[in-house]
Amino acid sequence: MTDPFAQFKAVQREAWSHFAPLAAFTTMPAADLVRFAEVETGQSLLDVACGTGVVSVTAARLGARVRALDLSPALLEHARTNAEIAGTTIAFIEGDVEALPYEDDTFDVVLSQFGHMFAPRPDVAVSEMLRVLRPGGRIAFSTWPPDQILGRIFGLVSRYMPPPLGVAAPPAWGDPSIVAERLGASVKDLHFGRGLLQRPVLSPQHHRTEMEGTSGPVRTLIGKLASEPEKLAAFRAELEALVAAYIVDNAVQQHYLMTRATKV
Repeated sequence: MTDPFAQFKAVQREAWSHFAPLAAFTTMPAADLVRFAEVETGQSLLDVACGTGVVSVTAARLGARVRALDLSPALLEHARTNAEIAGTTIAFIEGDVEALPYEDDTFDVVLSQFGHMFAPRPDVAVSEMLRVLRPGGRIAFSTWPPDQILGRIFGLVSRYMPPPLGVAAPPAWGDPSIVAERLGASVKDLHFGRGLLQRPVLSPQHHRTEMEGTSGPVRTLIGKLASEPEKLAAFRAELEALVAAYIVDNAVQQHYLMTRATKV
């Protein structure tokens, strides 16, 4: 069956391939998520949209048996290097959360840190993540709320570059009521937690420049606006003003939501 969002995913695969320099900032939230998910030694665990493998390695160091996948081959190379340096054995493969290449009821735990939220169809992503999770297993993920800095940045990007028809807004995954609706009756014991990622930054202009080089949606938009200097300048000015409101003592305050639930 042809994937109607194949081109959209191809753009994402390229755009997010430059994310690796930000991996250091996501290592502490990775520990937060693994602890929140109550990962235990011996559990079979899947890390969805694993990026550079910070969640995978964290879980493997606790003794979990980890498999992981991501759309980006470039990020998977970083993930394999990280796993090797840490002395962990993790099966990394290229793959899509909307078509997970695993059998039903395979894993004790399914995790995703700021990853599955970028799948175009939330219902498909949820269905697949729960399909490969065994009954009584735990699903947990971290997402960016729509009313906090990254959710607002993604909203800003979508004003300048509306997503293709049928593609859901990623920050909706940061709204507990929407998360509860999407998980529905397939889960029980739904819990939410909050975390804070503090990213050192010297100025709003520094942060904007870093995002243009590493954040998939921002990087893609900058490329599209290259031939429209006035619109590009307007976007950059709006982005810098937005970022400035979240800088405290040379650190951008990035709040995130954690979700945990048990498959029925």
